[in-house]
Amino acid sequence: MAIWDLADELTHPLDFLLIQNGFINLFHQRSILDETVSWLRDHRYKVVQVDAAAWQSQADLHQDIAQALDFPDYYGSNLAALNDCLSDVAVQTYGWTPTDTGLVLAIDGYETFEGRDAPTAHHLLDIFARQATYAALFGHRMMCLVRTEDPKLEIPPVGGLSVAWNQREVLDAR
Repeated sequence: MAIWDLADELTHPLDFLLIQNGFINLFHQRSILDETVSWLRDHRYKVVQVDAAAWQSQADLHQDIAQALDFPDYYGSNLAALNDCLSDVAVQTYGWTPTDTGLVLAIDGYETFEGRDAPTAHHLLDIFARQATYAALFGHRMMCLVRTEDPKLEIPPVGGLSVAWNQREVLDAR
């Protein structure tokens, strides 16, 4: 079964537009992110929000993500464990339920954590993108919305795909 109906390609609902070019989307304007999150919630997406600007270390990232996605107590708090747990999230073992349309991880203040630990910041998005691809194999929708104060931020490809700006801000970033 397809994640979207072919008719969605013609009507372009917001969730379709967000995922059509990859599972990670960049945002600069908070108001646009807030409107997007509101639309997704209105369409029964489970949205979990984290503040990467508050992460002083990898430990903070792992604690925040684990809490936001209801990881089990045995979570190992490292990137390999994050990948393992997100694969469980992808198949709805925890973090969200079949009654949710999809799962959205909204990360605010990305550039602040990237400035502290660029490799880990990139790995987080890469792991999420790969697990979102895995989720899609089962008809599950996962996406990550990344807000940054830097309107010129460029993130190297994740999950084999470029990281795109959302539809409303793509021209501003150019």
